[in-house]
Amino acid sequence: MANSRLVREYFRGQFHPPVVPTKKFTGQTIIVTGSNVGMGLEGARHFVRLDAAKVILAVRSKEKGEAAVKDITQSTKREGIAEAWELDLASYASVEAFAQRALALPRLDVVVANAGIFMYDFELAEGNESSITINVISHMMLALLLLPKLRETAVATGKPSTFTFTGSFTHWWADKPFVEKKNDNILASLNNKETARMSERYYLSKLIQLLVSRELAEELTKSPKPGKVIVSVLNPGFVATQIMRRSSKAFKIYLAVLRKVMALTPEEGGRMLVLASEGDEEMHGKYLNSGKISEPSDWVMSAEGKQIQEKLWGEVTALLESIHPGIMQNL
Repeated sequence: MANSRLVREYFRGQFHPPVVPTKKFTGQTIIVTGSNVGMGLEGARHFVRLDAAKVILAVRSKEKGEAAVKDITQSTKREGIAEAWELDLASYASVEAFAQRALALPRLDVVVANAGIFMYDFELAEGNESSITINVISHMMLALLLLPKLRETAVATGKPSTFTFTGSFTHWWADKPFVEKKNDNILASLNNKETARMSERYYLSKLIQLLVSRELAEELTKSPKPGKVIVSVLNPGFVATQIMRRSSKAFKIYLAVLRKVMALTPEEGGRMLVLASEGDEEMHGKYLNSGKISEPSDWVMSAEGKQIQEKLWGEVTALLESIHPGIMQNL
């Protein structure tokens, strides 16, 4: 059973992280969202170390981004490679502005959609519950807006470009309590504060992210447009990051203990981001665990999972088309 395998792989990955990446990214331009702290920062540091020409830290706070750039530059001794660009995933206008700026780059080889939030309180952002907006919709908007530049680069270099999403093994916890999947409009039903189960929302957002990312990969496979773009979803495992900083005091104490026992370091988590970005064509449309091709939960692979995947893809893309008319023509 895939779920029991996922559990085994998870625990194996917690105690046997992948080795430090060595494959070069010479000449490449790379974007990493959520990269001023944690494994995003460490992934960006690895990219700079591995000879990338430009590594863009896409961050909400320009001040914190500049501090991260300084830290990376000092540790790698490579000047002028890392730079910070503002990106607020809670704002569709910010996503569009960032993408417009990125489209003017000479090339774009890799995008790592790493930023995410773990919300405990119900909040709306751009009309949707903020976890769904940031973890799913905004990153999918970014992917679709950047597809032309990624394809253009793939054609120019003769090598596939990569767009990888940071997912989570917790997606397999979300299928049974995902009662909203029976509703006519799933996204709309997730915006009901009275019925929202926020203790489960992060897991559900990662399940939805995984589903729509798989559908994106399928659509790109069918597309006749030149320039291959590899799409994948990576599970970094349990990494000692700040994503749960809004949790209760009691839960923070529990996390502190758990971190000491089994959490990967941010640097080890950053290795996963790099491995998913190496341009392996076999990774297209795949779920990656500890940097290796794996399979998601049983439900994701089931007939119902595929049905809900297609339904969510329709809802998300219809929303994106209403926000940015013509965006779906980029497929």
